[in-house]
Amino acid sequence: MGVNTELSVVRGSLADVASQGGQSLAEAFVTAEAVILCDVSGSMDAHDSRGGRSRYDVACAELGALQANLPGRLAVIAFSDRPEFVPGGVPPFLSGGTDLAAALRFAKVADVPGMRFIVISDGEPDNAAEALHVAATFTSRIDTVYVGPEAFPQGREFLERLAARHGGQSVTADRAAQLATQAARLLLSA
Repeated sequence: MGVNTELSVVRGSLADVASQGGQSLAEAFVTAEAVILCDVSGSMDAHDSRGGRSRYDVACAELGALQANLPGRLAVIAFSDRPEFVPGGVPPFLSGGTDLAAALRFAKVADVPGMRFIVISDGEPDNAAEALHVAATFTSRIDTVYVGPEAFPQGREFLERLAARHGGQSVTADRAAQLATQAARLLLSA
């Protein structure tokens, strides 16, 4: 588990806001209203998103748009076999497995009043029962955005169960095309 500071910085990310405002990263994080947990496992390399692009590529583009529209309000954590805080806003493609439980444990430190969590994934965690168990320890709402194929209803159904643990919502981003729109809708809903 670590902090990735070497990848590019997107407009509106925590690193961008900190740099523009002459703040430390910790000071910028204080303004965050949501933690985005973005699946960057091997299955996100499937090229079944818009224009034949990978789920990962489209998710990164949509996350960039979301951060530009909500500057400084989103903290990004990438996860596969391990979670990684990504202050620059562009999750690295880590490949490997999908340890959602570890990502939720990593993000738990931000589970404070007023914080929101959004899991963006194709819903194929390594251990679904453990992920649901960790989610049950959260006091904050956990929403989910499904970015997988329509032919895999188990992934979508798992994310619906995860969101239901704390009154969260679960939405589908068709071929990841509406990821930013759907995530913004979740953030703005009560």
